[in-house]
Amino acid sequence: MRSEETVGALGESEVLRRILARLRPAEATRLGPGDDCAVLAFAGEAVVTSDMMIEGPDFRLAWHSGFELGWKLAATNLSDVAAMGARPTALTAAVACPADTPVSLLEVIAEGLDAACTALAPGCGVVGGDLSRAPVLTAAITALGQLEGRPPIRRDGARPGDVVAYAGALGLAGIGLSLLFAESADEGVAHDRGLLGLRDRHPAALRAQLAPEPPIALGLTAADGGATAMLDVSDGLSIDAARIARASGVSLDLDPEALAAGFGTQKGERVPLDAMLHGERTTDCWPRSRRRRSCLPGSCRSARCANGWTTARRCCWAGSRASRAAGTPSPFGPRDRSESSRPPGSRAGSPGPARRYRSRARSVPVLNGEGGRPAG
Repeated sequence: MRSEETVGALGESEVLRRILARLRPAEATRLGPGDDCAVLAFAGEAVVTSDMMIEGPDFRLAWHSGFELGWKLAATNLSDVAAMGARPTALTAAVACPADTPVSLLEVIAEGLDAACTALAPGCGVVGGDLSRAPVLTAAITALGQLEGRPPIRRDGARPGDVVAYAGALGLAGIGLSLLFAESADEGVAHDRGLLGLRDRHPAALRAQLAPEPPIALGLTAADGGATAMLDVSDGLSIDAARIARASGVSLDLDPEALAAGFGTQKGERVPLDAMLHGERTTDCWPRSRRRRSCLPGSCRSARCANGWTTARRCCWAGSRASRAAGTPSPFGPRDRSESSRPPGSRAGSPGPARRYRSRARSVPVLNGEGGRPAG
């Protein structure tokens, strides 16, 4: 039986040739891979972001197929570009791996990168990169996007009275990661025993963790619809809400009943509040000025919201505490402004039938440990 071809046996030039054969060019490409640099045609300002994933801390090959890993590498970076209100244009991919890595693995990773660009951000593609050796598989992706005349949507633009909207799955990736550690790992060491059964029983949660599908196009929808601040939600609702709050100098209230109504069941999977408050990089959130009326009615789960977005008034975050001090009523009714930010269950005497949690610059409600992107 013929042994599988490895990166060390074939050499860099042949491996790169095979990888590039699986990648379609970006629409903005004027000169693609093969020279010292790629050349892209940009009109106006651009955004750029980079993200690195290392086998072990960030992903496990026992859980991911090569295609899923390539998809996830693209999706996490495309989401950052979308969160700035830009259109993803191009990616570069730098990969380092052991010499005995099968070339077929790198080929299917490239196919996953290409498929994610095509599905999530049509017109975007991989325009270059690098290949090297490392003790474990490591990939660094750089993504570029065009603002197309829009101002970048930063984290510090939220103002008192803004409505906050949310797009994408909420908490499913965290559930998927918990299931993988519970049923496909021994003392934290990943294996693939039981993985097929997990995929059959929890397809949505496993897909959200291993090959997420962030709503990239809705970043442009938000920017055109009056978003005042925006970010990619990667570390959970409470932590990332606090990042907008800290940057903007406001506070954001979380209503557990509204969260349960909007996101308690997703794609057939029950999602508890704990999972909603801690998650992966699969979603975006943005405050929208209540003075703007350009948000289109659509098939989302609440009123006055563009397609795919859920507003704070029904499903996510309320207006800031500062807005009520200025005389704007909270969408969820009156409450004691002296309430501090604490985890669920830590405070008695909460007004109304449900507890509400506030993400603030000085005090962030975090459940069951510290922040940071979960490995998967």
